[in-house]
Amino acid sequence: MKVRKTIQGHPGRWTITDANLSPDNERMIYSSITSTAYMTNVLDESLTQTPIPFGEPNRWGNDESFGLWSCRFSADGNEVVAGGSGNTASGNVLVSASDDSFIKVWDRRSLGASQKPSGVLIGHTEGITYVSAKGDGRYIVSNGKDQAMRLWDLRKMRSNQEYEGAKRRNVGNRNFDYRYPPYPGPRVAVHPKDCSVMAYYGHSVMRTLIRCHFSPMETTGSQYLYSGSSDGRIHIWSLDGRVVQVLDRSKTLPMSFDPSDPELPATAPRMSRARAPCVRDVSWHSEEPVIMSAAWENSDTGSTVARHEWKGMLKMRGALEDWVEKDRQEREEESRLRRSHRISIERHVPGAFEDEYEDDDDSE
Repeated sequence: MKVRKTIQGHPGRWTITDANLSPDNERMIYSSITSTAYMTNVLDESLTQTPIPFGEPNRWGNDESFGLWSCRFSADGNEVVAGGSGNTASGNVLVSASDDSFIKVWDRRSLGASQKPSGVLIGHTEGITYVSAKGDGRYIVSNGKDQAMRLWDLRKMRSNQEYEGAKRRNVGNRNFDYRYPPYPGPRVAVHPKDCSVMAYYGHSVMRTLIRCHFSPMETTGSQYLYSGSSDGRIHIWSLDGRVVQVLDRSKTLPMSFDPSDPELPATAPRMSRARAPCVRDVSWHSEEPVIMSAAWENSDTGSTVARHEWKGMLKMRGALEDWVEKDRQEREEESRLRRSHRISIERHVPGAFEDEYEDDDDSE
C-alpha cells in the first residue's frame, strides 16, 4: 500500500493519543495529551491545521492542565467531541468512560441544567480503556482492564443513586497496573450491580489502551465485535459470545506483499512469536472484506500497520463464520494431501528393503 499523506503533528506531550476521519473521509482530527485537538484536510497537499481548543482560555493561553485521550467527529461531521478518558457519541447522547470502571451516559440537552449523568453503566471491575458506539443510539461496547469486553444497552443503565452506592465499594485490584502483566484476576466474579448485556473474554487488555469496535453495518449488519490484544492477535466474536476468528499478527506478511497474489508456502519467513506486537487498534473496512490493525512492535521499529484480507469473501453470500469454516476445511484438505504425498514417497523409495521382497514375490 502507498502512503497517501504524512501529517506532522503539533508538539504535544508524549504521543498522539487519538485520530479520527470525518464521515466524508476528507478531514482528520487528532489529539495529544494537551487540551487542544487539531483538524486538517487529508485530500490535498495543504499543511494547514486548525486548532480546536477544549481548555478554558487564560492569560497564558489555553488551560493545559489536562490532556485529550480521545476525539471523534459527530455523525454529520459538523461537531467534534473529545474527552480525557474515552468517549463516544450518538445524537444527543454522550458516553464517557474512565479509570474508575464506570461508563456515564449524558444527555446534551440537559448538560447546562445538571452536572450529573443521565445514568451509569456498571459492570467492569477495573478501569476502562475504550468505548465504541454501534450507531443506533442504543448499544455500545467497551474494553476493560479486567480483561473483559462488555456489550451494553443504554436502556438498562443504572440510576445515579445506584451509582453513588456502587462507587463506595472498591471491587478492583488496588495495586494492579495494566502496563505490567500479568493480570492477577478479578477480586469478584461479577460486579454486584452489573447491568451489561454480555461479556466477552480471550483477549489481553494489557500494556496500552486496547480498543474494541462493532463490525460495519453496511456489510455485516454489525453482528460481530472485534478487539486488538496485547498478545499480538485480533479477536472477533459474534454478538452471542462465540469466538468467530482469531487473527495472528505474528503471521503477518510484509506490507509489500500483494494480498491478491497466491499464498506463500508455510515455510515462508514470518514474524516470530517472541516479537509479537501489541495490537492497540483495529479498523474493519465498511465495504471490503479487509481489516487494518495498528500495533506496537518494539523500540526499534515503533508502530506498524498491517492489512488482513478475507480472500473471496465478497463472492460468498454467507457470513464470516461460513468463510472461516470453508477456509478451515480447505486447509485441512491441503494438509491431508501433503501428508498423503509424503507417506507415498516414503513407501516407494527406490532400493528400499521391502522392494526386494516384492521382486521375489513376483518371480515366484
